Amino acid sequence: MKLLIQKGRLVDPVGGIGGIMDILIEDGKLAVIGSDLRDQDAQVIDARGLTVCAGLVDMHVHLREPGLEYKEDISTGTAAAARGGITSVACMPNTKPAVDSPEQVRYVLRRAAESCGVRVWPIGAVTVGEKGETLTDGQALKEAGAVALSDDGMPIQNANLMRDALIRAKRLGLTILSHCEDADMVRNYAVNEGRVSRALNLPGRPAIAEELMVMRDAMLSEETGAAVHICHISTAGSVDIVRQFKKKGVHITCETCPQYFTLTEDEVLNQGTMARVNPPLRTRQDVEAIIAGLKDGTIDAIATDHAPHSAQEKAKPLAEAPSGMVGLETSLGATLTALYHTGEMDLSDILKKMTFNPACILGIPKGRLSLGGEADFTIFDPNETWTVDPEQFASKGRNTPFAGRELTGKVKYTIVGGKIVYEDR
Repeated sequence: MKLLIQKGRLVDPVGGIGGIMDILIEDGKLAVIGSDLRDQDAQVIDARGLTVCAGLVDMHVHLREPGLEYKEDISTGTAAAARGGITSVACMPNTKPAVDSPEQVRYVLRRAAESCGVRVWPIGAVTVGEKGETLTDGQALKEAGAVALSDDGMPIQNANLMRDALIRAKRLGLTILSHCEDADMVRNYAVNEGRVSRALNLPGRPAIAEELMVMRDAMLSEETGAAVHICHISTAGSVDIVRQFKKKGVHITCETCPQYFTLTEDEVLNQGTMARVNPPLRTRQDVEAIIAGLKDGTIDAIATDHAPHSAQEKAKPLAEAPSGMVGLETSLGATLTALYHTGEMDLSDILKKMTFNPACILGIPKGRLSLGGEADFTIFDPNETWTVDPEQFASKGRNTPFAGRELTGKVKYTIVGGKIVYEDR
């Protein structure tokens, strides 16, 4: 099978190829990049006015399967990813049971093979059952197909255990993705500690609870030489810590999510539980620091932390509802709206943080264009404006604070292995 993408604006942050180009895909591989290509046997995509890039890579997704399929399953989650232009997702292990054994890793991969074609890269748990007590068999998890380790959703509180985990992970060539919060400080509090928590008369999650753990894990990374990745960074102080340790040459990386560079804690006053996420939305100063960290390279990747919940769960009172929002179908549009169309960042730098950088952190061969390599592409109109309607989502989750918002930047085609897995009609 052949696929010919014609007259699209190619953006390749890694290889530096750019401009109006044609791309020929043959047998699922990238065969030719050139001008005025012709092939009568190929299916043609007219990409005039559209941007073409390597398939987006989301390194932080909750697919909820096994055990929580009423929120999401691998089939609906990958369909949502396809609608968002995402060709590869790394799924977190906080399922029921947790992905803490080779059997669970293989189950995820088996279910992914039955879905729409979007690539799924399992992340194994650091500790058995994500209980923070006993380390998992990282070697067995890696051999089964896990690309990284994390107890995301359940921060590892024991510093000695985290140190041992980092030492083992280094031997295995795996990165640990760390959810940084001091559990005693944040408990199950719903919002950022500050003006909004006081207005609502609720206890809040202080910024220092994140920053203390970021500092701890940065120091442990420096001491052990192991790779640590800080998940969903949300505070100005955390950005500063990572910046300082990067300057020292420590093997530390981090990600943020669109909600942390677009929304503030005030959104909770307007949207209640739809704006309850973890870590919480912070202040305008934090948002500005996150954008600065993206611009200067302190923040390596943009992920979604896609966390679907049922409507019944999100209908609970703010203090009782679960934290999290869906993001796969809004990520590119929200990012382009906030960073590209405001002139904060150029398109190439944005796409690098959504393709090549997350793939490198995970150690997967994705996120870049390579002749002869697997043809994963995202094609989007950077200037098309659309209104977010959760009822149109492929995800089971409708929990998004972006509902009703106008975003500029819309996915038109998602291609995985030379196959069109999503087309905007």
